[in-house]
Amino acid sequence: MSDQILKPDYIFETSWEICNKVGGIYTVLSTKARTIVEDYGDKYILIGPDVWMETSEHPDFIEDNNIFASWREKASSEGLNIRTGRWNVSGFPVVILVDFKPLFGEKDKIFFDLWEQFRLDSLSGQWDYIEPAMFGYAAAKVIESFYEFNLSATDKIVAQFHEWMTGTGGLYLKQHVPQVGTVFTSHATVLGRSVAGNGLPLYGQLKSYDPAKTAADFGVTAKQSLESISANESDSFTTVSKITAAECRQFLGKDPDVITVNGFEDTFVPKGKDFDKKRDAARKKILAVAEAVTGREMASDSLLVINSGRYEFKNKGMDIFIDALAELNKQELPKNLVAFITVPANQAGPRQDVIERLENNTFGPVEQPYLSHYLFDQDQDPSIQRFRDKGLNNTAEDKVTIIFVPAYLDGRDGIFNLPYYDTLIGFDVSVFPSYYEPWGYTPLESIAFNIPTITTSLAGFGAWVNEGFKVKHHGVLVSERTDSNDSAVVEDIRASLHGFLGMDKKAYQSACDEARNISMNALWESFVENYRTAWSIALGKVGLRSELFRSKQQQFKLREYIPAAGSDSNPKWKKVNVKAEIPAKLKGLFELSRNLWWTWNCDAEAVFRSLDPELWEETDNNPVALLEMLTLERYKELEQDKTFLASLKVVVKKFHDYMAVKPEEDAPLISYFSMEYGLHESVKIYSGGLGILAGDYMKQASDSNMNMIGVGLMYRYGYFHQQLAPHGEQISQYHRQRFSYLPIKKVLDENGDWVKISLALPGRTVYAKAWRLDIGRIPLYLLDTDIRDNQERDRAITHQLYGGDNEHRLKQELLLGVGGIRMLEDIGIKPEIYHCNEGHAAFIGVERIRKLIQGRIINFSMAREIVRSSTLFTTHTPVPAGHDSFSEDLLRTYIPHYAGRLNIAWEEFIGLGRMNTQDLHENFSMSVLALNLSQEVNGVSKIHGEESRKMFAGKFPGYFPSEVNIGHVTNGVHYGTWASRLWRNLFRQTFGEEFYDNQSDQSYWEMIREVP
Repeated sequence: MSDQILKPDYIFETSWEICNKVGGIYTVLSTKARTIVEDYGDKYILIGPDVWMETSEHPDFIEDNNIFASWREKASSEGLNIRTGRWNVSGFPVVILVDFKPLFGEKDKIFFDLWEQFRLDSLSGQWDYIEPAMFGYAAAKVIESFYEFNLSATDKIVAQFHEWMTGTGGLYLKQHVPQVGTVFTSHATVLGRSVAGNGLPLYGQLKSYDPAKTAADFGVTAKQSLESISANESDSFTTVSKITAAECRQFLGKDPDVITVNGFEDTFVPKGKDFDKKRDAARKKILAVAEAVTGREMASDSLLVINSGRYEFKNKGMDIFIDALAELNKQELPKNLVAFITVPANQAGPRQDVIERLENNTFGPVEQPYLSHYLFDQDQDPSIQRFRDKGLNNTAEDKVTIIFVPAYLDGRDGIFNLPYYDTLIGFDVSVFPSYYEPWGYTPLESIAFNIPTITTSLAGFGAWVNEGFKVKHHGVLVSERTDSNDSAVVEDIRASLHGFLGMDKKAYQSACDEARNISMNALWESFVENYRTAWSIALGKVGLRSELFRSKQQQFKLREYIPAAGSDSNPKWKKVNVKAEIPAKLKGLFELSRNLWWTWNCDAEAVFRSLDPELWEETDNNPVALLEMLTLERYKELEQDKTFLASLKVVVKKFHDYMAVKPEEDAPLISYFSMEYGLHESVKIYSGGLGILAGDYMKQASDSNMNMIGVGLMYRYGYFHQQLAPHGEQISQYHRQRFSYLPIKKVLDENGDWVKISLALPGRTVYAKAWRLDIGRIPLYLLDTDIRDNQERDRAITHQLYGGDNEHRLKQELLLGVGGIRMLEDIGIKPEIYHCNEGHAAFIGVERIRKLIQGRIINFSMAREIVRSSTLFTTHTPVPAGHDSFSEDLLRTYIPHYAGRLNIAWEEFIGLGRMNTQDLHENFSMSVLALNLSQEVNGVSKIHGEESRKMFAGKFPGYFPSEVNIGHVTNGVHYGTWASRLWRNLFRQTFGEEFYDNQSDQSYWEMIREVP
């Protein structure tokens, strides 16, 4: 092979951490981007996972639909869910975010194909393997689509995949797109991290570990298999340090082709006076936070020390750091030391007492003198435990204070509210005593900001410093660390920190200058050549297989014709709605038509019928449509018809008297959630018995003056109409509802804007607007996705009741449950009781728990009990097959983020919908979910209650079915809706006027025997 460096025309770089900050790879790619963009511009394309869900905005991603617009449409037609834009980092490189979750349903076939082709062993892989594997595969499909649409056989193309998490992408391209040279980069090995993280000696016994057996022992066979095969099948293989290269040789069976040492970009390090200004501001903030957390003053000359990164307690040497501080605290010190550990952990927002002390600058005793943020299960947290065990109590007598900040410093943490670098600049020393650290960005970032650092020889960065520099002024202190010398490293760090505590200004400045000078040798402009070498190696191998793609045709793109403004002579038609203006004397008709109270009031119905009996029938007894279609002449006649006006006046007064009666002030507000409501044939949001029951329930609640609201969906087409063809087959027909002919009105917020909620779906956000339908005294709120904000597929969510496949049903039920709760919150309605009519609405419990956990800072168990205590579930279906259920693949596609929002493991989350939580193949049942999140459960008849107890008995082991807490409330009907005028007259004559308000009193019904 020639020594000439081959330069690619296009570079695709794929990582789980593109626009998704998790660890050091984010820093690698975000700081390297500017250097590559300078050479390649928009031909350098980064691909990341579209995993941000339920967030108002993406802090890293600047969406731009104009980038690759034509190809994006083609990719969408191929089933690829992508978003184009730019990464909000220096250089602003082009980014494609890909939604990989739709591949979950195909995962078994994909893994089977990869087994047959590469012997990739995915059999034992769990979802922490499946998700990134599907992302890598989806990224490769995106590259393939871009290649087919835009590129030709003469283009030199490289695709680089970072870590095992994207390895399937390289394997796919090798099999399907041989023109693309693949580069695989390991930033840490699966087995190296597993061995070290479990406290076993790694380095001294590296060669003693058998890869297959070790992988099996730690349950990482699938990850190890993918990592090993990716390294060996790629055209070029790289890793980030010589330390990791030794791991690759042992665990992956291959030496890296190139060591791609991680660099840094110093463009965001402030210069001159700006540096001093930012350092002073950060230092003041750091001391203020320490005072607010501990409730006591901090000396202004305290030595400020930081440890940061990922929360790997042993691997990152956090235990060593804490122990060194504890030893230092036992000594007489020349001044105080304030240490911060800033690692993201399972936190629940900033502590309110800390915020108050920050704002008011007050001091006093505090209960938790360590934490800036609320921390879930803090008593089990290893750092908190270590503080206490080592006597670091943060008392006034302690010379060493330690603060734990378990949050990303992204400028929005609620306490610092500064980005990490704007906080880092205020510290005096950083300490990173890592045991397993393939490179180590945190010490490099530290010295780039003129901050001396302490690290170890087991960090790639520390080894690089030892190899290339003679440190004279403590700018970078590298402690020699082995598998078994923890106590020696503790002493090294203690002594080093003691030295900084006693250092004069001149000596400290020398250390800062030395740190900065060392960092200047680690800029990307020096290290990027390693990447170019790796790309060249890959392209060299591509050249050896050119016969596989030589015949690919050149892609010619036609410029899109954009007509000049005003050049189109065709008319532009617009839709205009003309509303009928009802005469003042007849305004009562409009008022009555806008409330379904008329549907169970015979006199009101008679008034509408008398307007035009034939038109009344033609409009399917719809008074709104009738009033729109009445002629002006007829309105004029009615204005002069004294008999009609008198009848109208009586009915309107009756309606006003009815509406004037309000629920008792202390009556609890009940919210009723149902997929359908059978209210009247003109409002097509029902299909059958469940809807009729819900509609009658709402009407009776109105008559009974209950403090209640309803929540449902506003269907554009409703349920299908059945028609028989000449040969007897059933034909389904859908008729579009004209919303202007329905008694619904927009729900407006306090600013007069139409209430609109959002819901995260795979690769996009769906929006729904809120309508209100009045049923007597009861308002029914309905969500509608058929709006311009949504893609066509999402507008269809509320097109048909029970239409579409199982996936469509899941979207509808997410909208009803999750969207319904969000709608009530936006409107400002706060129910005390939640009634779930059938399992369709069971997600109301999940969303309510999420709100409690994130809003009140409580754990899942407590939040679940609060939700259960105020939830009633009515089940209608007597057989298991009639209950909606969804596969785990589908749930992971649509709501993979919810387990994290509830602060529980995915297995616990999906177990909420399983009868047998140990059965990994059981579908997620909405009825089981409702059962788990409801205190009261009832069937709809005595026998149905018995059958329901039997059906759900498996959820209550140790109890007989008769002991299961499921009761029954017999379904009823609404008297006013179903009793004709003749029957009502008979009942009134026989039972008396009081009967209507006392229908459940059996003594009235016994009088029926008196009817002759």
